[in-house]
Amino acid sequence: MSQPLHDPYHALRFHDFRLVLLDDIVRSLGGQMMTVALGWEIYDRTHAALALGLVGLVQFLPLLVLAPLAGHLADRLKRTDIIILAQLVGVLTSLGLAAVSYWHGSLVTLYGCLLVMGMGEAFHDPAAHALPANVIPAAVFENAASWLNSVGQLASIVGPVVGGLIVATRGGATVAYLLNAVAGATCILVISGIQASPPWHPALDQTEAGQARRGALREGMRFVWRTPVLFAAFSLDLFAVLFGGVETLLPVFAQDLLRVGPTGLGYLQAAPAVGALGMALFLAHRPRLQHAGLVFLAAVAGCGLVMIGFGLSRVFWLSLLLLGLFGALDTISMVVREVLMLTSTPDAMRGRVAAIEGVFTSSSNQLGGLESGVTTQLFGPVVSVVGGGIATIVVVLMIAGLSPTLRQLRTFLAVEHSGQQPAHEDYG
Repeated sequence: MSQPLHDPYHALRFHDFRLVLLDDIVRSLGGQMMTVALGWEIYDRTHAALALGLVGLVQFLPLLVLAPLAGHLADRLKRTDIIILAQLVGVLTSLGLAAVSYWHGSLVTLYGCLLVMGMGEAFHDPAAHALPANVIPAAVFENAASWLNSVGQLASIVGPVVGGLIVATRGGATVAYLLNAVAGATCILVISGIQASPPWHPALDQTEAGQARRGALREGMRFVWRTPVLFAAFSLDLFAVLFGGVETLLPVFAQDLLRVGPTGLGYLQAAPAVGALGMALFLAHRPRLQHAGLVFLAAVAGCGLVMIGFGLSRVFWLSLLLLGLFGALDTISMVVREVLMLTSTPDAMRGRVAAIEGVFTSSSNQLGGLESGVTTQLFGPVVSVVGGGIATIVVVLMIAGLSPTLRQLRTFLAVEHSGQQPAHEDYG
């Protein structure tokens, strides 16, 4: 019997999933413009890499504190309602950033806005990461993850370029923050149109009635610990990005080493997304990954190698090329991790497991930014980036040796843990 033809657009045939994609691309556009403006403004005012690193710390602290509650609520309340309220917080704090920028307020006030924004992100991300499981059947998760990455990377190409051009104009960072607020308001309208709701889990609610909120995160952590392939994938992402990230330092490279100004910074911020978009589209148009575990490990190791090259480069076009390659390799690891989370976790646990994933990924991204800022302040940007790339390769070799489950992973098994009914396809 012949195998059914692969449908690269299967996930796009679901109406609610198309709304999820639209929300993701609009939100990413605004966020990327804000990131460029924020990095340039802080470094331009302080010329201190540590000040850039503190951005990561301020955004990570709310996640660390609120992740237990956020994951618990994502499994108990309507996920779209949580996302809408979190987006509202994002809109208000973006307006606050615009006011601080326009009136040249203190950096303390700016960090305060970022702290509140981080609170909204802490609630948004577990609900948003678990939401696709409510709008598409499990068999479409891998295809959906590729499309989510594709639109996210498209926004990450356009957003930084536009953000860099905006910062270079008279309006500067203030306009970028205002546009992020507009993007957030648009996302609220888009998410409001999603009709899907999570399945009800009465048995789970009875057994966990009155459970402490800290216990909700503990349950998610216990599930991840008991699922070796998930624990290995999350751990690899945590340590690899913690040591191998470079995004926080791009304003330093743009101003001091490559000397390309805010417009060049926008191109540098966009370059990883160009490679990531190409890889995401490639993955969406091909059948399921074979030898997914080895591909995952090789992709993360490749990121480390590319970061070594970027740290040593003083040629703008070569730096752009290396960042594009980094984005392509990072997308492979991201798709594998996201599909593992969706296919290995029952729906009743997805909010809490997504919260755990958020702690792992945000720890790597935000604390990685702090680590980059501190090491750059002490040893300079070149040592920070090159040393981080070497550390990433070492981490890959360690995880590969300690996790035969991940190393031997071949293809994804999309098992329906929750018994939920597949969403209805909309071909209209």
